[in-house]
Amino acid sequence: MSVRVRDYMVLEVEHVRDTATVGEATARLMRSRHHGLPVTDARGKLVGFVSAKELLRHAAEGETPLTKIIRPGTITAAPDTALDDAARVMFRFGLRDLPIVDADGRLCGMLANIDVVRSHFERASPVKADTLKHLLSERYGLPFSFHRGLVPIDRLTPTQWKVFEDELEGRRYEIERGFAEPVLVLQKGDAWILVDGHHRALAAREMGLTQLQAFILRCDRPHEFADLETGFERLAREHHLSTVSDIEIDRTSHHPLVEVTTQLIRRFDAGVTGKSSGEP
Repeated sequence: MSVRVRDYMVLEVEHVRDTATVGEATARLMRSRHHGLPVTDARGKLVGFVSAKELLRHAAEGETPLTKIIRPGTITAAPDTALDDAARVMFRFGLRDLPIVDADGRLCGMLANIDVVRSHFERASPVKADTLKHLLSERYGLPFSFHRGLVPIDRLTPTQWKVFEDELEGRRYEIERGFAEPVLVLQKGDAWILVDGHHRALAAREMGLTQLQAFILRCDRPHEFADLETGFERLAREHHLSTVSDIEIDRTSHHPLVEVTTQLIRRFDAGVTGKSSGEP
């Protein structure tokens, strides 16, 4: 089944009324995280879009009505548009944000380029669950299946005893933007064993969330599986891990990916410095 714009668009859209001035629209945009805002009339119909570049160009005209500086109309899509088609439109026109309108022309959502990227992550992530399903089937000689659903964070049993603080910050941002991949969980009886996504789970817990989207694996013959101890359970037991709060946060060192990236940046900077000073 084709993925549609409605599956990934943001429903709560920041926008500005067509009665606003340039100064009011600028102030609204500065308070947001966006690079532009859709403009609507009193009935919620989309009449245009104002970008940060347009507002900068008219920064000295704070009292000018917004409708005087924007072009009427803008590129839009409908909720039922195929996501890949919408992505092609955004790419061709260099759009960061694509307003979504209903059949009556009313603003009903917004699709950002980051939402398109998120969709590709989520469409690829079931591969992890499928791989684990086959590994468990081969290891225990039992059939497994998985589905997507919500899992309670406070009932997750972790299998990783340490996470990195800098990576937590990145996961918080992803969760706020709805960009985080689902975690991977093995459900065994009443136990919810967290296999992948420890940074996401801990970041979500610190943000006050109680549930997370997850790919949930279950054994199709649970009574036979119940008496077997998996390597995940053994790992949790050996490291005294019962809940997500038992995970240690490493505040002294960097996540390996960040460390490697930093080294590459330093190496690049050193090369630039060397060239500018006449060194070979």
